[in-house]
Amino acid sequence: MTDTPHTPEEYLDGHPGALPIYRKLCKLLDSLGPYDIRVTKSQIAFRRKRGFAYLWLPGQYLRNPDAEVALSFVLDHEESSKRFKEIAHPTPNRWTHHLEVHHPDDLDEEVRSWLRAAADSAQ
Repeated sequence: MTDTPHTPEEYLDGHPGALPIYRKLCKLLDSLGPYDIRVTKSQIAFRRKRGFAYLWLPGQYLRNPDAEVALSFVLDHEESSKRFKEIAHPTPNRWTHHLEVHHPDDLDEEVRSWLRAAADSAQ
């Protein structure tokens, strides 16, 4: 990908399993209130006053990723779940949780609750 994509569809082009996941994620986020979308070469960012969730393609960074799509979201606390691939603690009050997404059904009510907390903390 040499040019910066302008739309989520352009960013996800060539990754057939990713678009249904993106659409399901948007449906979940729509139920939580307003947000903006910003697309870069590396991710689709979902924002309020600041970013709270990021959909990205691990294959851009890893040789043999376990999933075509990853969802990262930022919470003001560390959430414990075996579902997380990794949790990073980049600043004293922020924990970034990385979740591999294999299918739209992976974006369930538990993920919705995490996204609600992430979106609420980004107000």
